[in-house]
Amino acid sequence: MSIPASRPSNFETLTCTICGAIHDPGVVQTICTEPDCHGPLAARYALEPTPRPSAAQLAELPRTAWRFPQLMPITDETKIITLHEGCTPLIPATRLCAASGLNSLWIKDESGNPTGSFKARGLTAAVTKALELGAQAIALPTAGNAGGAAAAYAAKAGMECVVVMPVDTPQIFKTEVKAFGGTLIEYEGLIDECGKVIAEQKEEKNWYDVSTLKEPYRVEGKKTLGFEIAEQLDWTLPDAVIYPTGGGTGLVGMWKAWAELEALGWIGSHRPKMYAVQAEGCAPVVTAFTQGAERCQRVENATTYASGLRVPCPFADRWILEVLRRSEGGAVALTEKQIQEGQSELARLEGIFAAPEGGAAWAGVKVLQERGEISPDTRVVVVNTGSGYKYC
Repeated sequence: MSIPASRPSNFETLTCTICGAIHDPGVVQTICTEPDCHGPLAARYALEPTPRPSAAQLAELPRTAWRFPQLMPITDETKIITLHEGCTPLIPATRLCAASGLNSLWIKDESGNPTGSFKARGLTAAVTKALELGAQAIALPTAGNAGGAAAAYAAKAGMECVVVMPVDTPQIFKTEVKAFGGTLIEYEGLIDECGKVIAEQKEEKNWYDVSTLKEPYRVEGKKTLGFEIAEQLDWTLPDAVIYPTGGGTGLVGMWKAWAELEALGWIGSHRPKMYAVQAEGCAPVVTAFTQGAERCQRVENATTYASGLRVPCPFADRWILEVLRRSEGGAVALTEKQIQEGQSELARLEGIFAAPEGGAAWAGVKVLQERGEISPDTRVVVVNTGSGYKYC
């Protein structure tokens, strides 16, 4: 797949999301190297107002996460690694509206992505950039879906992929990594402890670490969720987005995407309230948000059957909390029963067999209604991050 010559990338540099330090995008970068910072890096683009594509022009663009290549961090279009991820449906949830009293509710259904989850978005960008920068092998910890997606894109790129996964992760995720030729390392611990295994060995084994937000490009793939929601709502944004939050890459990515679209003049300044949904057994973001803290505290012995939410302390906690507060949104912690009921209702009322994380997002809407934070007239988008079939 090639980037159209008329729409080259506007990728310019990498900056730290915490201290603003500039980093060279021409070499492999991980996190900010400034003393006492070590924040996540983000791609920045040279953007100025430009005409929004017409309906005819949009029809000619690729129906993948690389639909708007001027807003993606690639300089060599021949190295794009795609499995035709993205351009997933935004489904009007009419029966859930009737049941809940909402007037406008959509499900952004990511279950149709390659390997069955939204992780494909981040990994298409991370693997593409790793290949462009000359990496031979990628490595990452995972609580589930990211491992399979990484292995699939690495297979397409002809790269080695090493995945470190908690030993109690559901078997399907382990099978998936092996099927795509990845090297699976099982570890007695949570995802952050698996990340330490990567950190300890990456220099010696020459692995390019693509852990969540410990490199700057997975978020660039995830932000395409924001592009698509804007386009699918005719270049407007909803009033609230409910996002199941583990590492939080998609949450901060969508916020970043909308800033870029506004800089192009394609959308206005209106932003949705962003809501992070977590499980009661692993709710570091909810706790920090509720307490008014700037950082999350690690959750010891984190538990939830929604494996994508079992992230005891997200690396980009400051960025996540900033987005929640700037958007005047919030955070919700749910019981396992509420998550399961949300998953069941999506299936019974909308025909969507969502991942438990997606069930959590819908359950979060009901809690927010009870709190009075979502009214009947609130235009709501719920993000279902993957397929429930992978949890059977």
